[in-house]
Amino acid sequence: MIQVRKGTIDDLPQVRDLVMELAIFERAPNEVTNTLEDMQRDGFGEHPIFEFFVAESEEGIVGLSLYYTAYSTWKGKTIYLEDLVVTERLRRSGIGKKLFDAVAEEAKRVGAKRFRWQVLEWNEPAIEFYKKIGAELDGEWINCTMTEQQIQEYKG
Repeated sequence: MIQVRKGTIDDLPQVRDLVMELAIFERAPNEVTNTLEDMQRDGFGEHPIFEFFVAESEEGIVGLSLYYTAYSTWKGKTIYLEDLVVTERLRRSGIGKKLFDAVAEEAKRVGAKRFRWQVLEWNEPAIEFYKKIGAELDGEWINCTMTEQQIQEYKG
């Protein structure tokens, strides 16, 4: 029996474990520098900047969908799904869809004009899922990122 519910601060240790599991799946375990303390501050501090849903079974948290509100000057309020992860042994059991659905419902509830996310080009099961639900997979836009070090060194 899987229950999907809004995440709480007490869920964060298990959530961080899932984030690490995702990083391993995405072949980048050394890229995770975010700490549990960072997540507590950023999700539940004075100015929370993310929210999440968890999928919970008798054994604990087995899935996560973490999202935040962004803004498009063309469209308005956007819900951005940062991470959708289900523990490896329970993948392809429908838990990911339940977590995705929870964020989609949240986007409706808050009146979002867009719901966006990214998927790695080699993650075929996820790509097939997104195609099946009718999402647009845009090959035109290029992702751009600056690291923390690049931000600090930026001279403008």
